[in-house]
Amino acid sequence: MGLPDSPRQPNSEPNRPLPSEAIGEDELQRPQPADEPLASTDPTSTSTNDDLYELMRQTIERLEADQTARGDLKLLSRTLRELRYAFKVFRPYRRRRKVTIFGSARTISTHPDYIAAESLARQMASHGWMIITGAGGGIMEAGNKGAGRESSMGLNIMLPFEQRANEYIDRDPKLVTLKYFFTRKLMFVKECSAVACAPGGFGTLDEMLETLTLLQTGKQTMMPVVLLDKPGGSYWYDLGQFFEKHLLETRLVSPSDPHLYKITDNVDEAANEILRFYRNYHSMRYIRNMLVFRMAHPITDERLEHINTNFADILVDGKFERTEALPEEQSEEDIASLSRLIFHFDRRGLGRLRMLIDFINGTDDESGTGK
Repeated sequence: MGLPDSPRQPNSEPNRPLPSEAIGEDELQRPQPADEPLASTDPTSTSTNDDLYELMRQTIERLEADQTARGDLKLLSRTLRELRYAFKVFRPYRRRRKVTIFGSARTISTHPDYIAAESLARQMASHGWMIITGAGGGIMEAGNKGAGRESSMGLNIMLPFEQRANEYIDRDPKLVTLKYFFTRKLMFVKECSAVACAPGGFGTLDEMLETLTLLQTGKQTMMPVVLLDKPGGSYWYDLGQFFEKHLLETRLVSPSDPHLYKITDNVDEAANEILRFYRNYHSMRYIRNMLVFRMAHPITDERLEHINTNFADILVDGKFERTEALPEEQSEEDIASLSRLIFHFDRRGLGRLRMLIDFINGTDDESGTGK
């Protein structure tokens, strides 16, 4: 599973190669946002960013010409500075897969929710993954404690009360302190390969629902989302019941959308849900009008036939086809050997897309229907 030669990460565990399951794609080669397609094989289209720097300079000139209010300029300036620094801090670790853990800052260390989050973080760190938290107390502290300082990253928020960096990430070079929630949430989701949510308040619910919205609309590349209760807990189960009664039954979401998340009260099941997602599936890329799945192992003829039979509803036209790396992917030499599945995705059935990934990973039923 994964890549044949796992690179060592600069500034992170230099003396110990990471397991292949902890190595993701090279995000420096991935277009952002996640739904932006590669459209050209021209090497100059990806080898220089001069056009984007020039566009930003033009934007600044227009802000000046528009006589933009000082308050608006301060917001823009702070946002740009925060993101620039956050990109710099995360850059050495971008190939290493990470779990973002959300949850309440008020959960005490003896609470079962805290213990469950700590245990999940410890399990994922043992597989070479890093843990991203909000760097505060409660569940955030549990995540950093379980991962250990070496495998922890933090995105702290400036608040007049309640929030300060916990002892397991405080003063660490992998800690970023941000003023705005929206820049913080961007980094939480942009930099991770999975999200795990423990019970929490308004902030946790906001972060969880925004993650699901990004997945449901295709603005975030597909990844596992686990809603983790304490053993025997019902926080997320009750919310799932609300979703079923008030969203599914009234058709406010698609019938397949619950496949975008998993509710469990078992830490081992939560960890397995995350790891299984990358059992065969590696990453995805839009190239022109096609969606390309990169996989560790090629799909068999029999399973390809099942896919074409049971997932045709998410195609605009054509069919699912196996292929090798496409010319537009030439900059990603380290994953050139991975098998590809390409198809003209309708960009609407994101829950069904998650079901397809489960089938590719062999974690769904043999029909691929999810029934």
